Formats: sequence, C-alpha cells, structure tokens
Amino acid sequence: MTDPTRRNVLRGAAAITAAGALGGPGAGAAPAMAAPTAPAAPRRFPFLEGAFEPVTEELTAFDLPVTGRVPRELNGRYLRNGPNVLGLEDPRAHHWMLGDGMVHGVRLREGRAEWYRNRWVRSSQVAKKLGEPYPGPVPPDDFPCNTHVIPHRGRILTLQESGPLPYELDDELNTVGTYDFRGTLQGPLTAHTKFDVHADELHAIAYYPTWDHVRHLVVGPAGQVVRTTRIPVADAPMIHDFALTEHHVVILDMPVTFDPAGAERGDLVPYVWNDRHPARVGVMPRRGGAVRWFEVEPVYYSHTLNAYEEGPHIVVDMTNFDAPFLVAGNGSGGPHTAGTPRLDRWTIDLRHGRVRTRTLDDRPQEFPRVNEALVSRRHRYGYSAAAAEMSLAYQAVDGIPPDKAFTNALLKHDLLRGTCEVHRLPAGAAASEAVFVPSDPGDRRTAEDDGYAIAYVHNPDRGASDLVILAAQDFTGEPVARIHLPGRVPLGFHGSWIPDA
Repeated sequence: MTDPTRRNVLRGAAAITAAGALGGPGAGAAPAMAAPTAPAAPRRFPFLEGAFEPVTEELTAFDLPVTGRVPRELNGRYLRNGPNVLGLEDPRAHHWMLGDGMVHGVRLREGRAEWYRNRWVRSSQVAKKLGEPYPGPVPPDDFPCNTHVIPHRGRILTLQESGPLPYELDDELNTVGTYDFRGTLQGPLTAHTKFDVHADELHAIAYYPTWDHVRHLVVGPAGQVVRTTRIPVADAPMIHDFALTEHHVVILDMPVTFDPAGAERGDLVPYVWNDRHPARVGVMPRRGGAVRWFEVEPVYYSHTLNAYEEGPHIVVDMTNFDAPFLVAGNGSGGPHTAGTPRLDRWTIDLRHGRVRTRTLDDRPQEFPRVNEALVSRRHRYGYSAAAAEMSLAYQAVDGIPPDKAFTNALLKHDLLRGTCEVHRLPAGAAASEAVFVPSDPGDRRTAEDDGYAIAYVHNPDRGASDLVILAAQDFTGEPVARIHLPGRVPLGFHGSWIPDA
C-alpha cells in the first residue's frame, strides 16, 4: 500500500457490503429447501444510539435559561469537541472515532449565559456534505478534527491525531481553515497536546501509520514548532496520549499497533491488539536525548491525568483498560473492551529502572482532567466522569451488556488523602468530561481546587443537555448553575475553558 492517508488508512474501503459481513447476496447460496428460521435480532449500533446519537442540525440560541447563578468571574467560552457523523447512509460503514467533528460551545459573561452554538468542523468533506464551498486547496489527510479543542495564543484549534492538520475556529465557532503553526508543522500533530504554563510551551507526541518512529514536538512562545525529536518505535503503535513533567517526556508504547493487512482490506480502523508488541514506557529529557525504556504489564491507557517528578521518581496518573483493548470493536461501531477504565498511578523509578503500578480508584471512569496550571507539576486533585452508557457501549456486543449497574456521576479525587467525592447524577443523565476552571486564574496563591468543574450533562426530563457548573470545593452539593441548552450534546471527547483575554 502506498502513500496512506487518513481517508484510505483509517477509513479504508469504508463501505461494508451486505454481501460480505452481513450475509447478503454473494455470501453463499441458501439450500434449495432450507427450513424456515426465526428472524435474526436487529443489530445494534450503541455508538449511534441513546446518549451517543448524533444531532442533525446546527443550533444557535441566546440568553439561555439558568437554574441557579452563573458565577460572575466566569467570562469566556466552554467548548467541547466530539464525533457527530453527518450524512451517514449505512451504520455498518461507521466507527464512532471517525465521526465528523462537531464543537459545542456556551458563552458566559458577567453572570449570563449569552449563547449556545454547535458547529461542524468544515473540512473539505463536511463542506461538500453541507453544499458549501471549500476555500483553497484541500490539505493532505484532510479530516474534520473530532477529538479536542484548545486555545493557543489567541486561536481556537480543533485537534485530531495521526495525520490531519488542526482546524482553527473563530470566537463564534465558524471554521477559519487549517493551521500549521506558521508553516512549521511538518506532518501530524496529536489530539492530546500538553501546555506548560511555566515554560510557555506546547508539547505533543505525534504518530503516523507508516513511520518507524514517533515525534516529540515543541511549540515555543512565538507559536512555531521549535524542536522535533524522532523516537524510534516498532510496529507503528497508536500513541493516543502521553505525559509531561518539568524535565521529562513520558511515552506510552502499548500493544495497539497498525495493521497493514487490515488497511488493505479496507478495515474502518486498521489498528489491532498485538500480543507480540511489548508494553513499555519511555522517559526522555524534554530537550531531547536518549530514551530510557521500562517494560510494564500489557494494558491500554486511555488518557493521562497529569505527571510530575518526585526525587528520582516520575509519577503518572491515568485511566487504564485491561488487555486486550480492541480499537475497532467487535462489530459495535466503536471500541470494545473486556472491562471498564479505572484510575491508576504508575511510578517510574529512574534510579532502579522499574515501574510500580497501583490502582487509585477502580470504579468505571474516563476523561481525567487536572487544573491546567499544574500540567507537568505536582497535583493533588483530579476530575473524571462516569457515564453509564459509555461503559455499556464499550463492552456491549450485539446488545448484550455484561452489567447494568453502571451509574452516572462526576468524580473529584483527592490524591493526597486518597479519597474521592462523587457528584451523583440521575439515571439517563450521561455526563461528559469535567473541565476545571479556576476562580481567579491570575492569582497563583489560591488553592488548587478554588474554582469550578463544568461539564455537559444530559437532562432526561428535557430530552436536551445542560451545562452543569459545580463549585469544586463543594463538589457533592447542588450545582451552582445549570444552564439549559436548546438541544442535546452527544457523548463525545474533550474540551477546554477559553477565558476572555
């Protein structure tokens, strides 16, 4: 296979024919006198249903109704990205991770919820589906970034891993175009950048299915890529996230690797669990240099909460799945696992060359976040989300979930005391990622948890979503505010608080 792009590697021959997988014409002739059989149960696609069901239109609403009080110090936009497939004709040809990116945003100012907007990211293919012109030439690996949305030096950037350039949005979520960091980004970025406010640097670990390495990228204060370090790896692993400390970069090389044969077949997501690929963690100086590798037991990490240095040790907190982790799923239209993600801590002992692992909290949870001012520095608190439908969708195959006891909640971890506060949510109230917003971002003397945790939460009574604002220091109490949106925000991926300048 030559010159793979996101369209022909990750989408492949995206249409799955009825003749093949589902036994239509050409799948083999039936016996002439076949006995009648009971009709097969209809196939379920959990990542297209319920809390995941894509919305079908872009909405704009002003002066949103609020239960409670919007804190007056919250002046900015809360934006969250996620896959929201547009114009899907055959659910068998869809994978959740390949849905067209849609950003949902709420604008807060002086105690008011001024507006809500949701907008598809206008890649060339989305523009075509919407009957809109696409300005300029189509970039390589063009894709409507669906995984993250971040602020960077006055810009709003939507992110995707392994190929596409970021797409920039304006303050009202209109797509401006692709962004290459002033012509300095050569190749892919990642969906999970880390911004170190102390060094004023944006870091990334980028991978691509035909590379024999991954790349550590550093974007400096001028908004340009100032350093690229190539790190040799075997088997083209999927490196979805990484960790950053004050002096080191932590690379998580786990046994999910590119499958060239699957790409040739046209598999939707040609990445497989590879038992022959060793699970290991790499530690490299931030300025570049030799990588020290440490073997670990095979798992699949989903997201890092944060990392920091403690003497000769590096501490990494993250959510992990037990092996194996099947990115392409088992016919469910999304990832499939044998268990739910938990919050773990890995302590890398640089002196003795080993990694100690332990579970901090084994309840199902995802999308861990930290006070962003502490990225790469020691943290005490972390925030995560438990969404019952997400746990079930990751495990359910053909509509048979292993457990119906999952609940909806937002979690606040005190990692110093080893405790967890749980803000419980009703049945059907699926919660997205919770982002921490400081009360006064300019005052570094305030407590680490002096601020708010904000998240989109489905409101089953209204059939729409609310933006829920919790006081982080009164986490189990009633929300400070519930901002009532005019539509649903499907379960998706990651977001950011973008304060006014």
